[in-house]
Amino acid sequence: MENKRKPYQLVSREWKQSDTVIELKNTRIGAGSFSVIAGPCAVENEDQIFTICEFLSKFQIKLLRGGAYKPRTSPYSFQGLKKEGLKLLRQAADKYEMEVVTEVMDTNLVDEVAEYADVLQVGTRNMQNYQLLRALSKINKPVLLKRGMSSTLEEWLLAAEYILSGGNNNVILCERGIRTFETATRNTLDLSMVPLVKSLSHLPIIVDPSQGTGLRDLITPMSLASIAAGADGLILEVHNHPDEAMSDGDQSLYFDQFSDLMKKVQNTSEFFGKTVDFESEKVLR
Repeated sequence: MENKRKPYQLVSREWKQSDTVIELKNTRIGAGSFSVIAGPCAVENEDQIFTICEFLSKFQIKLLRGGAYKPRTSPYSFQGLKKEGLKLLRQAADKYEMEVVTEVMDTNLVDEVAEYADVLQVGTRNMQNYQLLRALSKINKPVLLKRGMSSTLEEWLLAAEYILSGGNNNVILCERGIRTFETATRNTLDLSMVPLVKSLSHLPIIVDPSQGTGLRDLITPMSLASIAAGADGLILEVHNHPDEAMSDGDQSLYFDQFSDLMKKVQNTSEFFGKTVDFESEKVLR
């Protein structure tokens, strides 16, 4: 029986067998390295983002996450500082020699976000916003594509295909949990997708255990499980005062939790033959 041709082509290993590596200014994602993207769910003010950035710099974290434009389920929830948030992210990242990863929500914001960000993130709600994907296919910056909360693997890879088909080959896939019948966690973190994606696609894949679980005490075990599954990195939420966070405080790590996690991530990554792009031992000795 002949194999059925996959609907996605450019993202598949049939098109490109070698792993795609995302080259950034100070680090890379893929090719045997293990990357950590960290920062708050949302930029709240100057003191908050600079305090968190200073802390992360002690670990030589090279990729700063933070929301400036925040898609929220409730119209009354904090929606982000918008352009002012982008400016604060850029200023903090430049001071501590980091690169900015932040979400873009709309086609009319692509140029503005690209002016300040090094990696543009597509959130779960926008994974099938095809106009946005087409716009991102024309920029010369990496795109972090989160899996839709109810999307199949095929739909996810087809979303990536939109970006590659327009000429942008720098796509990072992110498993961030899917919506199921389970209510004990925010989402169901589907780690089976990591080795499955690796077998079908050449694109790097990272995991978001913060959104994937919604519970900070589950982030460490699911981070380590992500490494064992073959992920190329993690994207983590950390806050200087999680209990006072304006968004997603319950899934944001305290500083001491992040410190402990980095040592475990380094040890586990090295056990599985990965090279980490941060320094946990230097801080903890």
